[in-house]
Amino acid sequence: MRFDDIVLPDTPACRGALDVATRYHTPSLLNHSVRAYLWAAAYAQDNGIAFDAELLYVSSMLHDIGLAPEFDSHTVPYEEAGGHVAWAFCAGAGWSAERRTRATEVIIHHMWDEVSVDEDPEGHLLELSTGMDISGRRTEEIPALVREEVLARYPRLDIAKEFAACITEQGARKPGSLAGGFVRSGIADRIARNPLDA
Repeated sequence: MRFDDIVLPDTPACRGALDVATRYHTPSLLNHSVRAYLWAAAYAQDNGIAFDAELLYVSSMLHDIGLAPEFDSHTVPYEEAGGHVAWAFCAGAGWSAERRTRATEVIIHHMWDEVSVDEDPEGHLLELSTGMDISGRRTEEIPALVREEVLARYPRLDIAKEFAACITEQGARKPGSLAGGFVRSGIADRIARNPLDA
């Protein structure tokens, strides 16, 4: 598999989600969001998992939007805040209420330890790909040529340092959140050892 084999949806919603991510994310978080989609789509295609490319792409672009200062919430975990942003964005894109809810679910589920591929293929793929990109989990399952090309096109920049700071700050403010649990379980050490940064 090569980069050019990855399905890249080109719809108004996808272009809009990329615009939002570009406007509100740092360059490191923007590249992370793009890589999250690319790792997910490549894995799905390599393993015969059927998925909704537009839904996965939009969710990937917006999955960390709750970390942006403009959308950060002091009342709910950042993935839930991102889910709310996605719901509003998708309403503006003309998506049905059911499809808006799916985007919200995919974004919230990306923080779970495990998501059933049968019940939520897009949530499963985003949970897997963000784990690959942030903590280095299962990176050996990324096809070698895809890994090389994606990292060349969308370099990691300061994602390890930046995300470790973001998740630590979220965990300190919201200790009962999943972010808080990740901090207590040593995610900063896993981020520092990510083989994608080797």
